[in-house]
Amino acid sequence: MPTDPAVVDKLEQLAAAIAGYADPRRASDEWKQVYKLLQKTDLPSAQIAGAVGMRDPARLAGAIEAIRTPVEAPPPVEPPNADVCRKAFQAFRKRLELTTLDEESTLGHGPLSKGAGHAVAAIVPPNEWPEPVWQELVRQGKLRHIGRGFYALAK
Repeated sequence: MPTDPAVVDKLEQLAAAIAGYADPRRASDEWKQVYKLLQKTDLPSAQIAGAVGMRDPARLAGAIEAIRTPVEAPPPVEPPNADVCRKAFQAFRKRLELTTLDEESTLGHGPLSKGAGHAVAAIVPPNEWPEPVWQELVRQGKLRHIGRGFYALAK
């Protein structure tokens, strides 16, 4: 969604007003207005927080430039072929098996525990294959994405 040119003009005026201060951090009213205007844009919240939270005029200028010239979407990536998916899935199952065996072994557990009964819910997949391969396996229903890079076998 393109940003309204009036918002960009107002942000540039506020940036100029902030630059007029000897200490840009003292321009609290202007920074509040900048924050409200940046919330109306498509900028990621981390970039907004970096500019406004740190009250950094250079980051604000970078944010305004990012609004003015949006980044084009990357071309669609074609899904990996079946052979690559099959090999990646085999490697995933092997790593899951080894992780489960390691967790169930008595090494690394308390001396009074059996070490058994610990179920491995999910693992980080092998990094030999890129993320689109794992996403394709999720789409095929072989894996489940748990979050934060962890995957589990689909039930």
